[in-house]
Amino acid sequence: MQYVLLFLEGIITFISPCLLPLLPIYVSYFSGGNNDDNPGKKSLINAIGFVLGFTIVFVALGAFAGTIGSFLLYYSRWVDIFTGLIVVALGLNYLGIINLCFFRSPTKSRLGDAKPSTFPSAFIFGIAFSIAWAPCVSTFLGAALLRAAGQGSAQEGMLMLFVYSMGLGLPFILGAVLINKLKGAFDFIKRNYRIINILSGSLLVLIGILMITGIFGQLMGWLS
Repeated sequence: MQYVLLFLEGIITFISPCLLPLLPIYVSYFSGGNNDDNPGKKSLINAIGFVLGFTIVFVALGAFAGTIGSFLLYYSRWVDIFTGLIVVALGLNYLGIINLCFFRSPTKSRLGDAKPSTFPSAFIFGIAFSIAWAPCVSTFLGAALLRAAGQGSAQEGMLMLFVYSMGLGLPFILGAVLINKLKGAFDFIKRNYRIINILSGSLLVLIGILMITGIFGQLMGWLS
């Protein structure tokens, strides 16, 4: 059951306000920003490289969490407070209330100019994604790591974070495969990007407050 929950947590991470509004940008990145009639194959290869990149990093974190599990569990309350503050700050950044110069959402122009067309470049981008977006996805990634920490085994921690990564990565791969069929949805997201940002930022602030107060941890406990 815990593996099913981890997989679902990965999917929920994908549909979080940090990632879902940027799906059109990432899929365009996978396709190299070209206008080919059938970019699906190229997008799929690059999407797999991207998912593989962040999966390796997350699995390594799972091994680390499993090794020092008791330590992380002992300080889990402080971890919740610290990550909650980060999530609130990211939410305020999305709302435009504060400006975090060191954290900027990828823009269409920056990713579009890169135009990756190879598996290795997408793989490296996946590694960079896992590092740069760690604070943003920490809500559910942290919960997955704490589950891994509770196992007290590096091997078990690696397996659990692999399952979580598959839940997060599968929607990226599906988006790459269905790039042509999702163009209408992508256009809608682009047209309403500002509204989505406001809703996303508000949700992030709420989640951060729930983490700081400990309510989020209780909710996760009830779900498990």
